[in-house]
Amino acid sequence: MIIGIEAQRIFRKKKHGMDMVALELIKNLMEIDTKNTYYIFVKPDSDKCICSNGNFHVIELNGGPYPLWEQYALPHAARKFKCDLLHCTSNTAPIFGKTPLVITLHDIIYLESLVFLKKGGSAYQRLGNLYRRIVVPPVVRKSKVVVTVSNFEQNRISAHMGVSDNLTYIYNGVGDHFGIISQQGQLDQCKQTYNLPDKFVFFLGNTDPKKNTPNVLKAFAHFNNNNNNEYSLVMLDFEESALMQILNDIEEPAIRKYILLTGYIPNNELPKIINLCTLFLYPSLRESFGIPILEGMACGAPVVTSNTSSMPEIAGDAALIVEPTNYLSISNAMQMIIDNPLLRESLIDKGLKRASMFSWKEMAKKYLELYKTTFNSISHDKE
Repeated sequence: MIIGIEAQRIFRKKKHGMDMVALELIKNLMEIDTKNTYYIFVKPDSDKCICSNGNFHVIELNGGPYPLWEQYALPHAARKFKCDLLHCTSNTAPIFGKTPLVITLHDIIYLESLVFLKKGGSAYQRLGNLYRRIVVPPVVRKSKVVVTVSNFEQNRISAHMGVSDNLTYIYNGVGDHFGIISQQGQLDQCKQTYNLPDKFVFFLGNTDPKKNTPNVLKAFAHFNNNNNNEYSLVMLDFEESALMQILNDIEEPAIRKYILLTGYIPNNELPKIINLCTLFLYPSLRESFGIPILEGMACGAPVVTSNTSSMPEIAGDAALIVEPTNYLSISNAMQMIIDNPLLRESLIDKGLKRASMFSWKEMAKKYLELYKTTFNSISHDKE
C-alpha cells in the first residue's frame, strides 16, 4: 500500500491534543510497519519532530492558511504520490479530493448547536468550529472509514449524522514518558525552573468553554478557603487577561495570588509537573476521550474528572467522578482526596493500572489493520 497521512500541524512548537495523537500514530507506525510506503504531509514549521526514514517520507507542503492547505495542496500531493489511501487525522479532510479517505473524527462538539453557540472561546476557536461545521458533513459521507476515539463519541456521531456502517472507534493511548519519576533531582529541577509551589492542584484548562474553567476556579476558591489557602492552582498556557476576566466574572479576583500561570510547557515536561502535584483536575463539560485523564493516572496523581460524555468510559473506577456544572461537587471531591489518605492511595493504584491499559502502539496496530481492510475492500470493489 501507499498511504498518505495528513499531519499538518505536528511541526508547530505548541502542539495540542490532535497534534500529539497524529505524532504518536506516525512514530508507532514507523516501528511496526516496514513494508508499506507512507507519505506524511506536514506544513513547514520550526519543530522537526520526525524525519524521513526507510519507507516513511516526510513531505513539507506549503499552501497558505489551513483551509487552503487542506482543500488544495493536500489532495494534489496525495495524487502526485499515488496514494492508495489518505488518512486525515484531525476532524477535517479535502471535500473534492479523489484519493480514498480514512478520517479520524475526534469529536462533533462543533456540530452540537448548544456548544457551538455558547459564548466563550477565542475568535480563532470559533472560526475553526465554523470551518468544521462546513466541511465535516460532506467529508463523513464520502469517507471509506470514519474513526473516532471512544464508544461514546461513536454513538454521538451515529445519532447526529446518521452514519454507522463505515464508523468505528480506536482508543487513544498515553505516552511512555508519562510515569512515576523516581529521580528526585529531576523533580527538584522542574520545581525550580517553573517556580512551582510545595502544594498545588494541577488543572489543564484553556479558554474553550468545554474545559469548564469558571467552575474549576470557583471550586478552587471554595476548596482553598476551607484549607487556609495552603494550596496553589497551577495552569498552563493561559493568558493573564483571560484569567482575570473569568475571575471577575465569578467574583473571585482575590484568589489570583494563589494561581500560577506557567505559560506553554513542552509535552516532555508535563510528567514532572504531574508527579509533583497534589491532585489532578480534569472536570470538562464535554470530551470525546480525555488523554490527560490517563496522563495524570500514569504519573501517580489522584484524578478528578466528570460524569459526562466519554470521561467515565476512559476513567473507569480509577478517578473521582463529579458533576462538572456544580462547583461544590468539584470542591468536595478535592477535599475528599486531601482528607482521606486511603482514598488517595487507592485512586493512585487504580489509576496506574487503568493507564497501563491504553497504548499508542496498540492504537497504531489497529490503524494498520484498518488500512489493510480498507485497501482490500477498495481493491475488491474495483474488480
